[in-house]
Amino acid sequence: MAGRGVSSTGGSIGGAKRLGFSHCRLMIDLPAELRGRPFTALEAKAHGITRRMLQGPRIVQVFAGAYRSVDTPDSFDLRVRAAILVLPADATLSHVSNLRWRGYGPVAAWPLHFSTNAKLHVERRGIVPHRRQGFLSSSFVRGVPLLGPDRTFVDAATQLSERELLRVGDWLVANKHTDILDLRAFAVTSHLDGVQRARRVAPVVRERVDSVRESDVRWIILSSGLPMPEPNPDLLDESGQFLAKGDLVYSSFKVLVEYDGWHHERDAVQRQRDHLRRELLEAQGWRVVVVTAEDFRQEWSIAWRVYNALHQRGYTGSRPRFGR
Repeated sequence: MAGRGVSSTGGSIGGAKRLGFSHCRLMIDLPAELRGRPFTALEAKAHGITRRMLQGPRIVQVFAGAYRSVDTPDSFDLRVRAAILVLPADATLSHVSNLRWRGYGPVAAWPLHFSTNAKLHVERRGIVPHRRQGFLSSSFVRGVPLLGPDRTFVDAATQLSERELLRVGDWLVANKHTDILDLRAFAVTSHLDGVQRARRVAPVVRERVDSVRESDVRWIILSSGLPMPEPNPDLLDESGQFLAKGDLVYSSFKVLVEYDGWHHERDAVQRQRDHLRRELLEAQGWRVVVVTAEDFRQEWSIAWRVYNALHQRGYTGSRPRFGR
């Protein structure tokens, strides 16, 4: 016969009740004020959430000291906002994390990079603090403090190759975060880490660059020793009438280099428009070099095709050179 107060599962009835109560407390829904955003342990305490409850199944630790509800999706945005909660008050989003917050996608989302003047040593897995001397001039974008775009270009030079940095410079200028003169001036006058690489790249940053692939094609052309093409100018006929816009143009040789993205290759309507446009340009004497994604498997061939087109039009400069 079972003893008094013992359940069929072998535990006391009072113990089962206490366990059930504790479990319910751990599973309690978070207040609406804490959902959909990161929060600290202090904020949780103010809403009646104990440290033990912070370790329960309804709450996820983002960083040491910062949390989210389990139904709040993890994201780059949330992690940035969570990091701000646990870093020194002057912490400012910097380096490639700054670029990603501004909308530039082709950089790492993790770890997060912040700059600070604070001497306080803060270690958080997934956060890289850069301790800086001198005033950190920042502005708020969607509620997050960011270092300026020109400084970020130089900071990113410590993490990116020259080719990747050219992409960044083109993108910053094309999206009106800065202009070429400000970018170049900052690189010339700055003495920050990364400035030597930034000074090499800033002079070849251009306006009106529509995609990172256009930047890549231009980088391949330049690094092979060929002359600089002009990005996205208007192409005119002999009477000065508009014909089309060109991706990368050598006006004096009437050579046009274009990157044809994969979405055009799958879009029959766009493909037909491209054919008609190129026929029109060729009828007006333009030599069109079309670069596709497949060409990047052998990048040296892109430079050679551009050189051959220029050579046929009277270019007498050096042949492409690689490994420079």
